[in-house]
Amino acid sequence: MGRDKYSKGDDLVKKEQGTIVKDWGGRLPIGLIYPNSYYIGMSNLGIQSIYRMLNSYADVVCERIFYEEGMLYSLENLCEINEFPVLALSVSYELDYFNIISLLKQTGIPLYAGERNEQHPIVIAGGPCIISNPAPLSPFLDCMCIGEAEALIPSMLAVLNDNGLSRDEKLEALSKLPGMYVPKYYNGAKIRRQYLTGLSDVPVSSAVLSGETELGDLYLIEVERGCGWGCRFCMVGNAFCPIRFHSAESIIEQAKKGLEYRKRIGLVGAVVSDHPQIEEIVTAIRDMGAGISISSMRIKPLYEAVLKAIVESGAQTVTLAPEAGSQRLRNVINKRIGEDDIMRAVEKVAAYPVKTLKLYFMVGLPTEVDEDIEAIVSLVIKCRDLLNTKLVGCRVDINVAPFIPKAGTPFQWMPMADEKTLKRRLNFLKRKLAPLGVQVKNESVAWSHVQGVLSRGDSRIAELLAAVETVSLAEWRQKARKLKIDLDHYTVEKWDTNEKLPWDFIDSGTKKEKLVTEFNRALSFE
Repeated sequence: MGRDKYSKGDDLVKKEQGTIVKDWGGRLPIGLIYPNSYYIGMSNLGIQSIYRMLNSYADVVCERIFYEEGMLYSLENLCEINEFPVLALSVSYELDYFNIISLLKQTGIPLYAGERNEQHPIVIAGGPCIISNPAPLSPFLDCMCIGEAEALIPSMLAVLNDNGLSRDEKLEALSKLPGMYVPKYYNGAKIRRQYLTGLSDVPVSSAVLSGETELGDLYLIEVERGCGWGCRFCMVGNAFCPIRFHSAESIIEQAKKGLEYRKRIGLVGAVVSDHPQIEEIVTAIRDMGAGISISSMRIKPLYEAVLKAIVESGAQTVTLAPEAGSQRLRNVINKRIGEDDIMRAVEKVAAYPVKTLKLYFMVGLPTEVDEDIEAIVSLVIKCRDLLNTKLVGCRVDINVAPFIPKAGTPFQWMPMADEKTLKRRLNFLKRKLAPLGVQVKNESVAWSHVQGVLSRGDSRIAELLAAVETVSLAEWRQKARKLKIDLDHYTVEKWDTNEKLPWDFIDSGTKKEKLVTEFNRALSFE
């Protein structure tokens, strides 16, 4: 095949701006892996931030690797994965676990960490999934980062760059660092999540720009981390707390730089509109002549300046997330908004010429009954009717995702609804809303259950991941039966708050007593 083997990587790099290419001489090469496609991965601001940070070290060369067919090499210097002494995985999504296993198998690196020797790279992983529950992947990884990259990378690099240490000695040294989980040398102590107390010195924005990505027309800027609203289903409120903000001055300065590359600025964070100076920020960016896109906008408060800025920037869809249709169920999940708040937000949207209002809901939430699903229909109809009186031609669509219990949240002990119930409730929504012109899109029920298994998984699930050769629901279930693994235990069973959990050795900074208290408060609304 010769150079043809690398043609896809060559083509992608040619369309990029900001690619960092370094000579390997005298440097530590790190292969930074996003276990999904280039199209998705290059819109992930976390991977961009780590790429820039690692390459800021003179004695490090970091190159990107994505999970693309036939691309078992880095983009920058077209180096095979096996050539890197260190591989660093960023894991944001449970279903990407299958891609990680497949990648390791294809490269010939021993799948299990315990089978690797001096000839093999040190395989490290971090990201939201690792921070919350590393158990399903831990047999395959040499080292896991529990916390934010900026707080961990400097001390990690000091160890990895020490040429006087053997591979095994490096792993032992890493195990002694705060926030590092090395299964081979784990001593049973709690591993405390590491994070930056402030963001003022670490501006985070797009490092490499390309039109071949999901958000290719945006220059991305991080606005904040964490969330203080306390929704009981949400991993962000635990894995990335406390909530911290970049300064308005820093964000505005980065936007000026971004305008050299793109006409639109993407403001990124779990609750972007919570920034105390968000109106000042969006006004300043609009005054520069830039368009604005915002990754998250709360129903309450919904700032007029923010809504105006995104619509004037060309957005034809505004997205709001009531999450549940009934007030009782919003109380269960601690959403902290009422129907009046939702309708006021819709009325604000109706003042602008948008074509679609998109509403996000979940089904299968703890304590949910059929009346809660009927309440979604009622709420959507009220929103549609209000829009029709104010804004002719604007449609309402809804996106529906099954509830999945996440490690480290008050709902980590809660069960998912079974597949039959989820399908029945989704079909009810479609049957009631489709004739009214409301499009209902939903996540796959079956794959959401797979995600639920991986979310609450333990070392037995690692065994199942290793056994799956061709990723399909049929093989997943067949291999689970063969290994005598009860998948329902991880999904539809409610767990006792006293039982030991696979991720209990992680200290997220939130005490178990607080999680149990929130769990019990949720049940008080049943």
